[in-house]
Amino acid sequence: MRSSTDIIRRPLVTEKVTRLQEKVNQYAFEVDPTSNKIQIKKAVEERFKVKVTQVRTLNVSGKIKRLGRFTGRRPDWKKAIVTIAEGQKIDFFETA
Repeated sequence: MRSSTDIIRRPLVTEKVTRLQEKVNQYAFEVDPTSNKIQIKKAVEERFKVKVTQVRTLNVSGKIKRLGRFTGRRPDWKKAIVTIAEGQKIDFFETA
């Protein structure tokens, strides 16, 4: 079994995600592309000590980038949008 640090790669902090956090208590993470919703739910609950009510996932295609005449491609990745129970929150910028 993989640990929560293997499944959750990093939290996504954007304007849209910040708005979701404030209004509907949803948080977004970049996750391992091979993980499923059940594994993501367990990883978030274990790592942040919160109750997860819903997990939505989507695969994000990598963008095509150019440098002069050479073209390349950024890697594909997976995003998870996690809804947690009311009254709970996740603080990414906590001081240790």
